[in-house]
This record gives sequence, structure tokens and C-alpha cells, in this order.
Amino acid sequence: MKLEYLFFIFIFPGILFTSILGLIIGWVDRKVSARFTFRVGPPFLQNFNDFFKLLGKEATLIKNSIHSLFIAAPFVAFGTLSLLATMIGVTLFYGIGFGGDIFVIMYLMMIYSVMIVLGGASTGNIYSSIGAGREVKLLIGDELVFILVCLVPIIKSGYQLNLESIINFQASNGAFIGSASGILAFLLSIICIQAKMTMQPFDIPEAETEIVEGPLMEYSGPPLAFWKLNHFMMYVIFPFFLILIFLGGFNLTGLGILWFILKYVGIVVVMIIIKNTNPRIRTDTALNFFWKYASPIGLLAIILAILGV
Repeated sequence: MKLEYLFFIFIFPGILFTSILGLIIGWVDRKVSARFTFRVGPPFLQNFNDFFKLLGKEATLIKNSIHSLFIAAPFVAFGTLSLLATMIGVTLFYGIGFGGDIFVIMYLMMIYSVMIVLGGASTGNIYSSIGAGREVKLLIGDELVFILVCLVPIIKSGYQLNLESIINFQASNGAFIGSASGILAFLLSIICIQAKMTMQPFDIPEAETEIVEGPLMEYSGPPLAFWKLNHFMMYVIFPFFLILIFLGGFNLTGLGILWFILKYVGIVVVMIIIKNTNPRIRTDTALNFFWKYASPIGLLAIILAILGV
């Protein structure tokens, strides 16, 4: 294996970069959320302190749980997100991709939710099992819409199946967000991200006031630390993916770096605002929304993309 591949995976844009930036953006989320409720919020290094503190704690294993699955789930999820961060980041910053990588990314994003389901269901705790069941229902609801959303840039780029070609097409013809189909798909993708990250109003699987954090209820020590880190890493992975497929990607020319930062911050701000201005909805309401409203809009975006609109 070439040394540059190890650099991509472990340093930039992989594990180290994504973890640090994710923990920082997680702090921004907590700080802004605190301001919404007239609180001060945590200090800057709080997420780092929490992560390393949990690494030093003892991991409690439930007697009747499936220990191997219980322990493996957060680390498999971490590995999946690390691979996602590397694939998306390498295409975004270095322009390197491979054929069909967009489908691999869509598949890996689904694996993360599957790991949450398996981890929560393996504990034998009723609340964790309920949370795992809710995660399955939420995945069934948002996954179809997310697939439809990802088909729009594929169609608009001339049916290119790799991210490098999609980014190059936007560099020559303008970002897809400038079209009607691109706007519809982008807005739906923001909603899908909220659901995939189980952020309000789609924090249905965890629902702390109902089922005490659901699938993660029985986790402690290093496994819990990595579940928390996984969530913060998604603050980097999902916005970067949207920038790549809808907002023209990243370039070093002129004000390209500043423009990229503004695009990233804009997506994160929208996510945080949605999180803090919407109450949690019921499971059936979420499914009805995705199947009855979001899916038809996604199909409309695909039809408009085919028509070149």
C-alpha cells in the first residue's frame, strides 16, 4: 500500500481530520443549541474531554446480551464512517475517485444505521430494542428518498456513476443547486441528513424523554465514546457529500477556499436551526412524511433532471 493512501485514511481527509473537525462542529452545535434555550453551553474542549474520559471508563457488559455484537457494532460503524470520510474527502480535495463510488457511499451510509440497530438489539434491554426498532422504521422511511436524491446528480451529469466525473461536470456547467431539480433534491437531502443523524425532529430512535437514549442506553466506556465520536464525524461527512454532489465541490482558485467554508458552514447552520426549532415527531408521522410527500417530490426532481430542468 502506498504511503499516500495511509495518509488519506488516517490523517487527511480520513480519521484524524474528520474526528477533530467533527468534535469541533459538535461543540458549535451544543453551543448554539444552548443559546436557543438561553444557556451558556459547554467550553470549547468539552467534547474532547468527554471522549477521552469515556475511553478511560470501564465498559459494562450486560449479562444476557450478545457480547461480541454489542462491542463490535460501534467500532464497525467507526470503520465505516472512516472509509466514508476518506472516499468523500479524497474526491472533494484531490479529485480522485473510482467507477461507481457514489453507490458504494450510499451503501456504506446505510451500514451505519444497521450497526445501530444491531448494537441496540443485542443488549436485551427493552428500551434499546424499542430504539433499534424505531431506527429500522426510520431507515425504511428515509433511505428511499435519499436514493432518489442521489440519482438526481447522476442524471444531470450525463449518467456518470463516479463522484470525480460529477464534480468535473459541475466545474464546466455550474453547480446543480442552480437548477430546479437540484434545489428540490438538495432540500430533500438536508431532511434526509437530519433523519440519518437522528437529529430533531427525527430523534425518534433515541428519544431521551421516552426511551432513555434507545439503542445506546446500555453503552458505556470506550464503546459509548466511539458512538459519540461517530455522531460528530457525520457533521463532516454528510455536508461534504452534499457539497460534492450539489454545490460544485472544492477548488483552490481565487476565493475557492473561503467559498467552500461558507458552503459547509451554511449547511451546518441549517441543520442546527432545524434541530432547535422543531419538536420530535412520531414514528408514523415520519414514515408518512417520507413516503407520501418526500418520495413524490424526489420523483419529481428526477423527472425534472431527465428533462434538463
